[in-house]
Amino acid sequence: MTAAQSLDGDFLALADPYRRELLAHCYRMMGSLHDAEDQMQETFIRAWRGYDGYQQQASLRTWLYKIATNTCLTALQSKSKRPLPSGLGAPDSDPTADLVERHEVPWLGPLPNRLIDDDANDPATVVTSRESVRLAFIAALQHLPARQRAVLVLRDVLQWKASEVAAALGTTTTAVNSLLQRARAQLELATPTADTLVEPESPEERDLLDRYVAAFEDYDIDAIVELFTKDAVWEMPPFDGWYRGGASIGTLISGNCPAKGPGDMRLLPTAANGQPALGLYMRGEDGVHRPFQLHVLDVTADGVSHVVCFFDVDLFEKFGLAETPPT
Repeated sequence: MTAAQSLDGDFLALADPYRRELLAHCYRMMGSLHDAEDQMQETFIRAWRGYDGYQQQASLRTWLYKIATNTCLTALQSKSKRPLPSGLGAPDSDPTADLVERHEVPWLGPLPNRLIDDDANDPATVVTSRESVRLAFIAALQHLPARQRAVLVLRDVLQWKASEVAAALGTTTTAVNSLLQRARAQLELATPTADTLVEPESPEERDLLDRYVAAFEDYDIDAIVELFTKDAVWEMPPFDGWYRGGASIGTLISGNCPAKGPGDMRLLPTAANGQPALGLYMRGEDGVHRPFQLHVLDVTADGVSHVVCFFDVDLFEKFGLAETPPT
């Protein structure tokens, strides 16, 4: 075995256990699975190239996070923030108005749980906790300048000391503390409370999801409306509108959904951003159900409070969803 082969083997054996949490970290920074995968790959390339000079002055995990953070910061210099429609600053939309697609906007994307879930006994799960990848949190991070975003994630998600963050970013602890203070203030304004969310995989969540699936598969607009809380939000990039309240959501669906009756839609369960999600398949004229939307839900004790529908059907493969639902 050559020295280079030995280096490759040593590096990969040591670094690979951190792959899932580094993907989650890059996703928090980038707001896109595709961009996160690109930056994680770049992180591993840079780390591999520099591994023979790694002096173990910090843990390998800390060293990899430093590289990943700076890799993302470099990439963000040429990228715009990734919002959801509700983050564009416009008021909620008229559900009877025409839908407007905005493909020029680099929309926020979802993150499949299956790519970041790990052994529950692994300490790394602290950085892939549900709260740290929830869509609302990732969307709120998008309102922060890149360096504020990095500081907040390193301090509040990874629980790094200010001195460690300063060393990673090549700045001072005073600057880190200032950036963190501003980031926290802005994030508090942008992040909704999660206090009312029901426990994941609880009987309450499963019951509501079962009713959600039944209402859509039966194409029962009244039942769909009853699922939502009073101030529920529905949004569906790349369309730039967003809609508030069950009645508005029902009007939107009845006026725009291509389904004509029961059986036209099929929904299969999955999970995104630490939240329940559903792959929705629409029946075509040939009778075959094909990928149509991915729904990511906030479920509370009072009902569904937020749904983001993603129309990127390429996501179905990433989420491990079949090309067609089982018969």
